[in-house]
Amino acid sequence: QAYLSYSNVAALTHLAAKPGWEITRTLDDIKIWTHEEGDALSFKVEMQVKIPSHLAFSLLSDFTLRQQWDKHFLTCEVLQAVSEEEKIYYVTSPPTRGHESRDFVILVSQRQPCKPCEPYTVAVTSVTLSAVPPSLKFSRSEVLCAGFQIHSSTSSSCTVCYFNQVTSGVMPYLAANLAGSSKSIEDTALECIKFLE
Repeated sequence: QAYLSYSNVAALTHLAAKPGWEITRTLDDIKIWTHEEGDALSFKVEMQVKIPSHLAFSLLSDFTLRQQWDKHFLTCEVLQAVSEEEKIYYVTSPPTRGHESRDFVILVSQRQPCKPCEPYTVAVTSVTLSAVPPSLKFSRSEVLCAGFQIHSSTSSSCTVCYFNQVTSGVMPYLAANLAGSSKSIEDTALECIKFLE
C-alpha cells in the first residue's frame, strides 16, 4: 500500500512536470491544456480561485463532496480509510449517450507541501479491491492518473490545476467535448470554482 500511494503521487507529479503541454482554451479564470503521447491523451484545467490554498486542499481532497460540483460523480462512498492521507472510494458515474453507467474503485492520496514553493497534491488512481468485484450493473472503468495540484498565489487566492490522463475507456465522454468547445470540462471547472468560493 505504501508503494501504491507513493507511485500514485509520483505519477501525478511526473504528469504535471511533462514538457509539451499545449494550451487549447483560455477563459477568464480557466485555462485548458492538452498533452498527447502515444495513445494517452492528458488534459490539465487551470483554475484561479479566490480562497487560500489550504482550504481548497481540504475541500478537494474529500471526494464525498465531489457530487456537489461534478456531474460525472453520481455516488461516492469511502470504502476504506487506509491512513489519514489515503482513502479508497467507490464511485459511480451516470450513463452518457450510448454508454452504460460506469463505476470506479479509486485510491485518493493527499499530500501537504514539504516546502512553501511546492503545491498541495491530491492524486487519484484506480485500484483493485477483492471486496468490490465488477458488477453487471456497471461498466468497471479505470483511472490511470488524475488529481489536483494546488499552488498558493496569495494568502487569499490559489491556482488549482486538475489533471487527467485519459485512456480509450474515458474517451467517449471527452471526444465530443475536446473536438468541440471543451464545453463539459469548462462547465465542470466553473462549477468547481463556484463550489470552492
